[in-house]
Amino acid sequence: MGLFDSLDISASGLTAQRLRMDVTSENLANAQSTKDANGQPYRRKEVVLQESSSNGGFGGALQSAIGNAAAGSPAGSGVQVAGIVQDSTLGRQVYDPTNPDANRQGYVTMPNVNPVTEMVDLIDASRSYEANVTAMQDAKQMFTKTLDLLR
Repeated sequence: MGLFDSLDISASGLTAQRLRMDVTSENLANAQSTKDANGQPYRRKEVVLQESSSNGGFGGALQSAIGNAAAGSPAGSGVQVAGIVQDSTLGRQVYDPTNPDANRQGYVTMPNVNPVTEMVDLIDASRSYEANVTAMQDAKQMFTKTLDLLR
């Protein structure tokens, strides 16, 4: 493991968690949006994360882990965003005949966003972000102490 690999891993985590917070904020902002650009109710979005690796899938990761374990190095290389997907669950029906988006029976299809779930996701992403910041600060302190020892 190189000197700056731990910083790269934490930086990838910071980037991924920032995107999760952005998407969660978008979900919260659109929790009452009954129409999007396509005329449909807003659909909740989720960020899909995966381990970042340039070693060719599971087989390559396994070989890398075996080789790195023999050399005394960990196999981790950070995280990356695999994509942003829309939740396929349907929104709830609310009776509001005065709403311009109501159907003939007076029901409005609301977005499938649950504010409580979104707040939990936001707290989780925030804590993960903080953990990555702490890991970066600890790595910085270790580098500083190592350089002080070499003087």
